[in-house]
Amino acid sequence: MTPAPAIETIDLTRSFNGLVAVDKLNLSVEQGELLALLGPNGAGKTTAIKMLCCLLKPTNGTAKIMGHDIQDDPLAVKQVIDTSPQETAIAEHLNARENLRLIAGLHGVESAVARSRTEELLEMMGIADRADEKVKRYSGGMKRRLSIAMALISEPQVIFLDEPTLGLDPQSRRAIWAHIQTMKGTKTILHTTHYLEEADSLADRIAIIDEGKVVALGTPEELKRRVADGQVLVVEVSNIAESAVDALRMSFPDLSWTDGRIEIRDENANLYDVADILRPQGVVVESSFRKRISLDDVFLELTGKNLRE
Repeated sequence: MTPAPAIETIDLTRSFNGLVAVDKLNLSVEQGELLALLGPNGAGKTTAIKMLCCLLKPTNGTAKIMGHDIQDDPLAVKQVIDTSPQETAIAEHLNARENLRLIAGLHGVESAVARSRTEELLEMMGIADRADEKVKRYSGGMKRRLSIAMALISEPQVIFLDEPTLGLDPQSRRAIWAHIQTMKGTKTILHTTHYLEEADSLADRIAIIDEGKVVALGTPEELKRRVADGQVLVVEVSNIAESAVDALRMSFPDLSWTDGRIEIRDENANLYDVADILRPQGVVVESSFRKRISLDDVFLELTGKNLRE
């Protein structure tokens, strides 16, 4: 038998004073899967996670976590989940070891197990050598790693990572990516992020949410193919008028034009054909190159917005 989904939302909805933040959200996340939830600021990602963590009651609909309904049995839900929130919830006057044991105690983890698990997580997160130092002296990257360790101390089946690398330098981000990779397959992870390369690298599937609704769902490659197969021909030009773009569009209808840059989504497009069309229009081709479709292209195509709007 196929195991039940680890996370299943059924028309999950939340309104604030008439404003719909999450609008009939329907998602299914398999056990051991990492689903990245992408969306511009205000899209409803954090609100959805708060409902799934039983911190916020839905206006309508519901969700099930490992078979437990968030409305009917929130205590059972909280026993199988944990979260690393956007706002790092760490006691900075304590050291890392004390923070981990504190959270373990709150979850009712036996003392011997808590001690063993604490040392294991300190090593895993690369902070064992500074485990007895007060957290207030830690860098942002170290605090985020400790936050993830605190979310893992209770051995949750489902973990919510809400912007786990927000504001970190590239080196710290990649260190956390490596730790997240080790959890894939053993933990079910719902991961929100503003870094598209992070979602591309880590996610089994990606859900793009905009104005509280899922507008696309699939693997990174499936989503890229929704925009275009293969590569995009980018042509940088000067002295181009709209009439020249119209002439080019007759042969290559799937193109976009911004200032002096033309992008043609046609795997058969080549520079020679493009130049032959533009030359009689008095347009000078300055350079060209091919680029692969990225999640940025997908996001802009589907929402018309930049991710950080």
